[in-house]
Amino acid sequence: MASKAISKPWNSPSYPNVLCQFQKRLNVPRFLIPSVVTRAATGLSRVPKGQKPKDQPKKKRKARADFHRQSLKNFEQWSLCDAMRYIRAFEVGRPPTSSKYEVHVSLKTQKNGPVVRNRIRLPHAVNTSQRICVICPPDSPAAAAAIKAGATLIGEETVFDAVKDGRIEFERCICHTDSLPKLNKAGLGRILGPKGLMPSTKTGTVSRDIAAAVREMVGGSEYRERVGVVRMAIGQLGFTPEEVQRNIRTFMDGLKKDITFLSDRIGKDIHEVVLSSTNSPGFSLNGDFRSERSPPTRDLATL
Repeated sequence: MASKAISKPWNSPSYPNVLCQFQKRLNVPRFLIPSVVTRAATGLSRVPKGQKPKDQPKKKRKARADFHRQSLKNFEQWSLCDAMRYIRAFEVGRPPTSSKYEVHVSLKTQKNGPVVRNRIRLPHAVNTSQRICVICPPDSPAAAAAIKAGATLIGEETVFDAVKDGRIEFERCICHTDSLPKLNKAGLGRILGPKGLMPSTKTGTVSRDIAAAVREMVGGSEYRERVGVVRMAIGQLGFTPEEVQRNIRTFMDGLKKDITFLSDRIGKDIHEVVLSSTNSPGFSLNGDFRSERSPPTRDLATL
């Protein structure tokens, strides 16, 4: 008899009696009747064929192992002179020294793995006013050679105290090999590391020949891969197209060597090279120096 009562529709006169029978039989609290007993009494607990229950968790899509890159097949690309022509139009009215050409190289690479990182000296220096800090004894011959080579800040404990107080008054940092234990003991890696200023043997910022390291760093540029893209300032706004081309060629040659060095651990390929400036959008380069519609190169060098 109970099974026949259960099969009655929800709007039948005996429906409340069915709920009471289930409450007594299952010993379910009254406030749970709408969610448990009602569905069982009316037969709604069964999911129709071809439909998924609402409370079933959705399957998560597998995350991509590599960075998504759009196809460049139907994408408009520009020669170097044409890109510089339009970039300079966006920089009209701004001081020439406040804007720089920047190159962005997107890579076909995996999200997890070693990244490209290095320092390079361009044929035409972009920033020659960098403040360089040298960590070494202030009264040592290395300190005198560093000052002569162009370093602006010399010392050990004074530099450590200034960094801990938040006074980082330099853009590059070099450490003498004998001062490296003191630097590690001071625990400045948590402060200088995220800023890219922590000296390291991998980047050539830990050396015994301090004078040579300072001379190499003056006018040098550093680059590092972030989210599959390598960015670096490639020239000042007053550079000629030939100077920008030489800087880009030197940078790309160094980047290809770094990619080859990592080929045994991870596969990386160059997907696109984009030229932009401080205040302009990016222009994808096609590898040509100029096109038929490009203006004379002397017109792109005047400020």
